[in-house]
Amino acid sequence: MKQIRIFDTTLRDGEQAPGCSMDLAEKIEIAQALERMKVDVIEAGFAIASQGDFESVQTIARVLKSSTVASLSRATKKDIDVAWNAVKEANSPLIHTFLATSPTHMQYKLKMSEQEVLDTVSSMVAYARNLCPQVEFSAEDAMRSDPAFLAKAVDAAIRAGASIINIPDTVGYAMPSEMAEMLEYLQKNVENIDNVTLSVHCHNDLGLAVANSLAAVRAGATQVECTVNGIGERAGNAALEEIVMAMHTRKDLYPFECAVETSRISPLSRLVYSILGVNAPMNKAVVGQNAFAHEAGIHQHGVMANRATYEIMTPESIGLMQNRMVLGKHSGRHAVEERLSALGYQLSKEELDLLFARFKDLCDRKKTISDHDLEALALHRLSGIASGTGYRLERFTVNSGNYVTSNAVVSVLHDGERTEEVALGDGPIDAAFNAVDKLIPAPPHSLEDYAIQTISEGKDAQGEAIVKIRCGDRVVTGRGLSTDIVEASILAYINGMNKL
Repeated sequence: MKQIRIFDTTLRDGEQAPGCSMDLAEKIEIAQALERMKVDVIEAGFAIASQGDFESVQTIARVLKSSTVASLSRATKKDIDVAWNAVKEANSPLIHTFLATSPTHMQYKLKMSEQEVLDTVSSMVAYARNLCPQVEFSAEDAMRSDPAFLAKAVDAAIRAGASIINIPDTVGYAMPSEMAEMLEYLQKNVENIDNVTLSVHCHNDLGLAVANSLAAVRAGATQVECTVNGIGERAGNAALEEIVMAMHTRKDLYPFECAVETSRISPLSRLVYSILGVNAPMNKAVVGQNAFAHEAGIHQHGVMANRATYEIMTPESIGLMQNRMVLGKHSGRHAVEERLSALGYQLSKEELDLLFARFKDLCDRKKTISDHDLEALALHRLSGIASGTGYRLERFTVNSGNYVTSNAVVSVLHDGERTEEVALGDGPIDAAFNAVDKLIPAPPHSLEDYAIQTISEGKDAQGEAIVKIRCGDRVVTGRGLSTDIVEASILAYINGMNKL
């Protein structure tokens, strides 16, 4: 069977979207989860964008063992050099260089003639190929390009040594039939295109990214570029989970092989949403809260008789497991580790030590620990709260009421030293945040968003607090978890301030 490669760009295109920035630890966590899922290519970032981007690409290249690690670069020697230095230590490095081919981009952005574009493609792909054994060329805004000129650009890239040719629908303009027609045209009019990997990268501006990607696969594409949960610029990218499960479910139309382990989809989706501090839309395909929920009586009756009546895929196929074990204060480390593994989480010994200590602390507050509670502990191990990095909350006291001005006393630990401040505010949360502002030095900033939600059911449910803090053009996300919503809020704010 034809093999369809999955190229994930969550850490590059996904992170470019407003409010989707991640720190290095979070990027590594996602990269390792993608590798465990057996994603073929992981685009770790745009190395020249900043020193932080370079370091994250370089670190991911060093850490991953099996997946190809790519860095994006413009078609310039400086960009390509930086990309190569970032990925060269990877087990399988890839330079992904791009240049626009549409009349709009060539005229207004590049200010280059068609011949200048062709010359640049030839010289820069060749330059990259002399450095790296794998080079991908993307014709930016390909779907608004003249097909004949696009064919010339693709031909030039192949002759210069590109082993992967990417046809992006950069602005989400194409219809599925147009995507198929463009790929068929290129396969008929470009010499040696059968000897390279033909890829597509579709944006979702008209809600057609997944449809266009699947149309491309049917038309001959052998690689699909996508992101977890479809995050990305503007309306986002084609969603990895939707593409993979569409091919998995409709083998009659897509008789192709795909290496991705579908049982890891749900944990990875929740990990990405948690890091970004957002929830999946209820009706999100595959991973939304209602994806496997049935409320209408006729649906419930059908599912009870045979799940296939209304479910075209099973919850288990994407890693949604039914709770098989009750965890509590008498549960041992091995039972916790086994349950985490069943839920799709693999922790290092150090991470498990920290999580188990927090698990035992939670058991003193709750009688029964649900899968949701355990997952929340696993997801929040990256927040820095448990690891002791930066400033840590030691204790707090708040006073609030409808006839008094709210005030809070907060003390934190930093480098072994304890400091304490008191502040007033419009309510207990505002007062606590004002106290933290006094304790943690940071550049001018403002609270852009604050939300709290319950993780599980009951009066003793854990609360997850999420804050977004703006500092100039940068927005960081802080997360906190506790059975006390005030404590969760303070933890989230401290987590965000540590990032600043």
